Amino acid sequence: MTGHEDGPAGDWAPEVAEIGRRRELAQAMGGPEKVARQRAAGRLTVRERIAALADPESFAEIGALTGFGGYDGDGRLASIVPANFVAGTARLGGRTVLLGADDFTVRGGSGDAAIHAKQDYSEQYANEMRLPVVRLLDGASGGGSVKMTLAAGAAYVPVNPAWDVVVDNMSVVPVVAACLGPTVGLGAARLVMSHLAVMVTGVGQLFTAGPPVVLGGTGENLTKEELGGAAVHRGNGTIERFAAS
Repeated sequence: MTGHEDGPAGDWAPEVAEIGRRRELAQAMGGPEKVARQRAAGRLTVRERIAALADPESFAEIGALTGFGGYDGDGRLASIVPANFVAGTARLGGRTVLLGADDFTVRGGSGDAAIHAKQDYSEQYANEMRLPVVRLLDGASGGGSVKMTLAAGAAYVPVNPAWDVVVDNMSVVPVVAACLGPTVGLGAARLVMSHLAVMVTGVGQLFTAGPPVVLGGTGENLTKEELGGAAVHRGNGTIERFAAS
C-alpha cells in the first residue's frame, strides 16, 4: 500500500494510459487508406468481421499489441504496424471458441508481415483447451511475398511451424474456416484443413498462387475469380458451403 489517492490505477496511471494508446494504434490496422480499399472491395475489415460474428462484448483478444513499432527521435513509440492476424477467445451463440482472423489491410495478409508465433499459439491454445477453432481467412497467411523476395534477392519455401497442431486439431476439436477474400498459399491450406469450409461467392477465392504467378508460368491471363472463385470449386469438394454474403 502506498497511501496515494491517485485513483484505481494509482502510480501506474501513466503506464495504463500508454497501454490504451498503443491499443488504439494497433486497432487502426493498416491505416485509413488500406481500410478504405478493403471496404471498396466489398469486404469488411478484420475487426468488423469479429464484431459481426462474435456474441456482443465476448471477444477477448490475445496478443493485441503484437506488431512492429516506429519510434520518434526521443525513443517514444509513435506508430504500430500490427501483426496481420487477430486472435482471441469469443462466444458464438454462447459457446466459447478460439477465433483467428487475417487482416488484409496489413500487407495483404501475407505471412511475411505477420509474427507467426501468434498464429501458432492460437492453434496450440485451442488444442490444449479443447476449444473449437474458427478461422476467418483473407490473404496469403503464409510466406513468399513478392516484396520479401525482391528485398532478399531470392525466393524461399515458407515455413509453417504449427502445422502439426493444425493437423492434430482435426481430430481434437471442431474446425470451421471461411474464405472471405483471396485465400492463397498457406492460407489456402488452412482453409481446407477444416471440417467445414465456407466461401463467400464473388468475394472469396481459393488458389495456391495468384494470377501473376500463373501468367508468368503458363501465359494464361486469369482473374482471381477465374482462377479460384466459386465456379471453380463448386464441384471439386474443396468447399462445403457457399454463402451470398
